[in-house]
Formats: sequence, C-alpha cells, structure tokens
Amino acid sequence: FHSKQNRLTYTTRVADRSWIDMMKSLLTVEHISNALDIGCGGGIYSKALADMGVQTVIGIDFSEPILEGAKENCKDYKNISFQLGNAYDTGLESQSFQLVIERALIHHLWDLHACFKEAHRLLKDGGVFIIQDRTPDDCLLEGDNTNIRGYLFELFPKLIDEEIKRRHSSQTVIEALQEAGFKKIEEVKLWETRKVHENKAQLLKDISERTGRSILYELDDKELSLLTDYVQKKVTKENNIIEKDRWTIWKATI
Repeated sequence: FHSKQNRLTYTTRVADRSWIDMMKSLLTVEHISNALDIGCGGGIYSKALADMGVQTVIGIDFSEPILEGAKENCKDYKNISFQLGNAYDTGLESQSFQLVIERALIHHLWDLHACFKEAHRLLKDGGVFIIQDRTPDDCLLEGDNTNIRGYLFELFPKLIDEEIKRRHSSQTVIEALQEAGFKKIEEVKLWETRKVHENKAQLLKDISERTGRSILYELDDKELSLLTDYVQKKVTKENNIIEKDRWTIWKATI
C-alpha cells in the first residue's frame, strides 16, 4: 500500500449503481451534512458520497501514495478533503460526523474493538456507522462468469486459509460493534458490480496487473500467470463480462 507504484491502483473505478442504491436504502443521504470515509483508498466512495448529496466528505488513509492518487481523483470536488491517519486514531474531533463509513477496510485490521470505538467517538448523536466487507462465507462462493474471485481459490486452495484468516465473521463484527457501544445493528448482503469488462482480454489484463485486488500480491508472477490462464479457460463469456463481488454491510447507530 505504501509503494508509489500503488498510487493509482485504487482510483480506476467508479462506485457502482448497486452500491449507490443500497446506500440510499440505508441512509437518508440528503440529511447528512458531513461524512468520514476511513480507509478511503483512491477516493472512489468519497466521491460517490459527495455525488449523492453529502455536503462535506473527509477521506482518511494510512498510505501517503494512495492519498496522492485520491487527491488527484477528486481534484474537481471542492467539498472533499483527504488526510493521513488510521482507523484506530484518526486525530479528529469527537462527535463531529453524521456518517462514518469503512468500506473494504476491516479485513486489514486485527483490533475491531479499537477501530469501532474510534468510529463511535467520532459520531454525533444519532450518527450512522456503515461497514462493508466480506465474511469468509462471502469470499468462498464458487467461481462463475460473474464471481471471478471464486476461481482464485479453486486454483490456489492454499490462499483459502490466508483469506479466512484476515476475514471476520458476521458474529465477530456484530459483537465488536455492541462492545463499542452501538445499539441498533442491521446486516444486509450486496452483490456489487466490481467492473464491466468489455471483453475477456480486459478482464485478464486487470488480473495480470493486480488492479484493486490486494490478495493477488500473495501470488508471485508465475502463479499470477497461471491464474490468468485458468480464468481464460473457465470464463465462458467473451464480451460484456459483468464481474461482481458479494459483500456484507453492517449499519450501526448510536
């Protein structure tokens, strides 16, 4: 994450319509004046929140190169700002946000209690905490023309343990939220379109460049080449490949 070559790795997508619709079903977006995007990456979802009507968005990430990419990605948005920080200690003022979001973050963290306690501290009364991540069950679904990730674990079962090790079960997340002081907790599932690939060659290029797929850094170049060949054989569609990932979303309020 800290390598300069990763600067634009997480800026190459836009938030999918399915994600936007889900957020609108969970939140009264037009009533949210300020939001904090912790683990903002390239600012894709900071930008989406602003587009949905959130007046001010702050994005935090612990990687300076990735924040450089986020600033570039959101340079036309005067209501989005970014700063260096981490999920355990943002350095921001208590009770200052109506919405805190952590998308695709908690699988990088071991201490959920500290992370959620910080989110609780930052939220105003009645504020909402949105967590989006994959549980072990989400990750280990069978591969097909849309769930490309499933093929990774078919070919490299050694990565299953690695993946499960870094994923938190829904029960673990809910218990940590309760311990942090959140009262009302909801859980929903989302099949989010990751990307629509014009053709198979574009999909294979994405894989070979490890674009936005941190787990592919567990593979060496030879293994990555084997995966590319495997997906080439397994995916039966040649054009308009709609790649989706299944996620779990938790909504917690104070």
